[in-house]
Amino acid sequence: MEDRDDYKFLKIKDAISAINQKVNLIGVVLEFGLPKSTRGTDYFCTVKIVDESYPKPGIPVNVFMASVENLPSVGSPGDIIQLSRVVMKPHNDGVYALFNKKFSSFALYEGKSGEDFVPYQCSSIFRRRDHDSKFIAGLRKWLVDFQVDEGVNTFSFLREIREGQRANLVCKILHVCEIAKDNWMALVWDGTDSPPISINTSPEHKMDDQLPLQLEPSPLPRDLLCTFPTVGTILRVIIDNANQKYALHLLSVGKWVKFISILCEVRAVLWCGVLTPFTKLRYLSNEDHSVLACQRSYDERLSLKLGRIPYWCFPWCSRITEVDYDHMPFVTLMDVLTYSEATARFKCIIRVVAAFPWRAEDFSHHGTYRIRLTIEDPTARIHAFVYAEDGEKFFDGHPSIDVLTSKRNKLLGVAANNDGKGAIHASRNPPWVQCCLKSYFLDKNDIWGSRHYRIFGTKLVD
Repeated sequence: MEDRDDYKFLKIKDAISAINQKVNLIGVVLEFGLPKSTRGTDYFCTVKIVDESYPKPGIPVNVFMASVENLPSVGSPGDIIQLSRVVMKPHNDGVYALFNKKFSSFALYEGKSGEDFVPYQCSSIFRRRDHDSKFIAGLRKWLVDFQVDEGVNTFSFLREIREGQRANLVCKILHVCEIAKDNWMALVWDGTDSPPISINTSPEHKMDDQLPLQLEPSPLPRDLLCTFPTVGTILRVIIDNANQKYALHLLSVGKWVKFISILCEVRAVLWCGVLTPFTKLRYLSNEDHSVLACQRSYDERLSLKLGRIPYWCFPWCSRITEVDYDHMPFVTLMDVLTYSEATARFKCIIRVVAAFPWRAEDFSHHGTYRIRLTIEDPTARIHAFVYAEDGEKFFDGHPSIDVLTSKRNKLLGVAANNDGKGAIHASRNPPWVQCCLKSYFLDKNDIWGSRHYRIFGTKLVD
């Protein structure tokens, strides 16, 4: 009798009242935390589970093991976990289940897509019973129509992130790549524009010390870029060595995920997210309320005539530039990068975040303008050249050095001192400005690899 009772499963709604008792549970993994070490020698992780009796909000299970490899490693969205002899504990106004490595055990099974009843991972002392399959089959059947109803106010859009703060972000996984040995990065997107970043670095960089165009060591291949959305920020999510083993297989390309308590940072004046020991992941279906809210916001934006201009320049951009091609529609820099033809003309709203050379007296060589600007919008950062007659158009001829310096300062958001010279070491907020871009290539044998961009048909005005 005692052995039979020991393997009786409790519904979660019944287990939450069994305080300080050992119970057996079987549920669907709703979210999970990345492994972290305790103050001692153990490791632990937290999983939140639900079942038909308690689909909202679910209960957390704190799992402790002697080694990180022995912790449960959830394989895919909505997988099922079987827990034996876990202790129900009170915490604040709620309850959690405590997994003790000495007497508790677990097994993980495939979710609604599973066909057999063999666990893909189990702890060393786990004992499987014949009647377990009945409960697993019941959960799989329930999962077919199960939806998590959290409402749409439990997450932030990328346009709402703040440096140094943690956020709950609902994003689509676009790509996962290794950026250095054992260092990985996920590229995620929600259709909105991340906030413009104040630039605190000195603009007087040497050629080999310029702001990078991306956080990864080299640009992503063009054929990959062409699979990305061209509107909305693509956020880089850093996966460090400690978390890569457990996070990589969970970040499936094309799937929607909710990052709970992801740290938002700025690196090289680019936004990135960082997975920390406090970050949790929650799988989402395409019908989830949060996903539908992201998709609805994105669709509404694309339906607008000016939907491709940066969210942050409304109601309009700065008037310090004029362009010759008012009839052209605005496009994003990602539109430019992924355009089907190597040579084309575009009109964009961008910020100029860097210039090389920096000194106005070095802008021209023997009367010919030769300047490389680093420009960005919420979708991408590229280099664009101001050259020759396009430079004469841009600067309205060849004005004095003082006038050129003033124009440069306005363009790059450099605050002026009382003497009119730029306070180049102060924080900069470059204005959003219109510009026309044309793409061209230098090598007909390598059209896409030698593709460059020039600013044309654009004038800086006082």
